[in-house]
Amino acid sequence: MDTLRAGVVGVGHLGQHHARLYASSPDATLVGVVDQDYTRASAIAQKHGAQAFRLLPELLKHVEVVSVAVPTSGHYAIAKTCLEAGKHVLVEKPIAVLPSEAQELVGLARRHGCTLQVGHSERFNPIMPLMRPHLQKPMLFECHRLGMYSERGTDVDVILDLMIHDLDLLLACNPGPVEEVSVVGEVLLSSTHDVANARIQFKEGCVANLTASRISPKAMRQWRVFQADGCVSIDFQARHGVISRRSVVPGQKPTMAVEEVQAGDAEPLKLQLESFLQAIRDRSRPVVSGEDGAAVLELAHRVLSCMNVRNRPRAYDHR
Repeated sequence: MDTLRAGVVGVGHLGQHHARLYASSPDATLVGVVDQDYTRASAIAQKHGAQAFRLLPELLKHVEVVSVAVPTSGHYAIAKTCLEAGKHVLVEKPIAVLPSEAQELVGLARRHGCTLQVGHSERFNPIMPLMRPHLQKPMLFECHRLGMYSERGTDVDVILDLMIHDLDLLLACNPGPVEEVSVVGEVLLSSTHDVANARIQFKEGCVANLTASRISPKAMRQWRVFQADGCVSIDFQARHGVISRRSVVPGQKPTMAVEEVQAGDAEPLKLQLESFLQAIRDRSRPVVSGEDGAAVLELAHRVLSCMNVRNRPRAYDHR
C-alpha cells in the first residue's frame, strides 16, 4: 500500500516534530512544509528531504494529509482551507478558538469525507491505557496542570492553552452532562488569564476540580481520582500511576491495598500520528475526533464565560 503524502503547516515548537515523525513513518512521506518564516521552513524541509512552500495552496496540490501546528488563533482558517481542498487534517489542540468555528470544521470534514483529528496528545500518554481501566465511576477529580511561563500559547487564555488537556481527558471518562460550573482566575503576565481554578459539577454527581497555571516555578501534570473503592493517582510527566483500593478482611479493619504502575517511554506525538494515519486508512473514527474537539471546546468556553462574568467590573455605586 502506498504511503500517504503529508505536509505540515507551522514548523515551530510542535510542528517541527510533526515533520520529523512524518519523515520517519513507514506509513507516510513528508512532502512539504509551510511556515510564515520561510527560512525556518526551508531548514526543516531540507533536514527531512522535503520541500518548503511559501503558500498553503501550493502545498495542498501535493499532499493528502496535513498537520496544522500554527498558533491557536490560526487553527480555524488553515484547517478550513485544507478540508475544503479535501485533505485529511490533524489540527493541534484546541481545534479552534470559538465553538462555532469547531462545528463548522466538523461539518466540512463530514461533507468532504475527510478525517479530522484533534491533537489532544495527552490521550496518547502511555500511562493512560494502563490507568483508564481503573477509573470506575469516579466521584471526585483533582487535576493540576502547572507550567512555567512562556510566550508560546499566550494568544489564548490558560483554559484553552492548558486546562483544555484535562477537560478533554475528563470528558473521555464519560462523567455525563454538566450541571454547574464555577471558576476563578487571574491575569498576571499575559493579556489573558494565566491561572485558573474551575469546579465542574456533573448531573450524575461527579465533581471535577481543575487548576491550570502557566506562571508556576515548577511544572506539574497530575490527577487524583477518588471513587467508591479508593483512589487513583496519575503523574502524566513521570508516566507513573498508583491504584489504592480498599481491602476488607472479615473481622479486621479495612486497609488500602496499593499497586504502582509505570508506563514506558513511547512518544505520545508519535502514537498520535500513527493513530491518525491508521484512522485514514481504515476510514474509522479517530481516537480524538473533530466532534470530541468541538465538545471539549464547548466546555472550555462554558468555563471561560463563568470566568468573564465573575471578573466583570462592577458599576460604581452612587448612593
